[in-house]
Amino acid sequence: MPFLNQFSQDYLDVLKEVGNIGAGHAATSLSKLLDRKIDMNIPDVRLVSFNEMMDIAGGAEQVLVSVFLRIEGDISGSMFFVLPPEQANRMAFQMTGDEKINFASPPYSEMGVSAINELGNILSGSYLSALSDFTNLSIQPSVPSVSIDMIGAVLSFGLLELSQVSDHAIVIDTCIKDNSLNSGEVRGHFFLLPDPNSFPIIFKALGVQGDE
Repeated sequence: MPFLNQFSQDYLDVLKEVGNIGAGHAATSLSKLLDRKIDMNIPDVRLVSFNEMMDIAGGAEQVLVSVFLRIEGDISGSMFFVLPPEQANRMAFQMTGDEKINFASPPYSEMGVSAINELGNILSGSYLSALSDFTNLSIQPSVPSVSIDMIGAVLSFGLLELSQVSDHAIVIDTCIKDNSLNSGEVRGHFFLLPDPNSFPIIFKALGVQGDE
């Protein structure tokens, strides 16, 4: 895929800048929702192989809490926000104040699932809004859904179509900190999986002139 060959560090830096703009919007939304100051940043953005993506998640059999949504509009694709269960517990506590919420084993707290769903909705919506503003593309997220399962099974849906023409995905690291609770940072990852026909559209909007 010629576009991927030109996906240099410069373009990853652009996506990181987009991510930090989105993080700023998300932090503002979370701060309003929780009525206290929330800090958020994007430490890194990488283009990785599917195997590397599984390694980042801890292996295909690693159980994670994930929020999935489809990307719709001028481009299409799948987006996952994934958290280890202990990080999801911490974030759910920050959002609800309920320290008993535990995603280590079912049955899962309905309030906890709802909180993580809202978190994924805010984060993904803020990132896609920033990407839309930066590229002038119309991009909307679908209604998000939460699952708690082995990450290999969760991601297989998003990889099904993309794997026919590519074996790479964009990973966006995310760090959320609530200073008022002194509960440490919450670290998660976005896995951005554009559909095959959307890669050239995104790259062209970012200034990459591939051989079409």
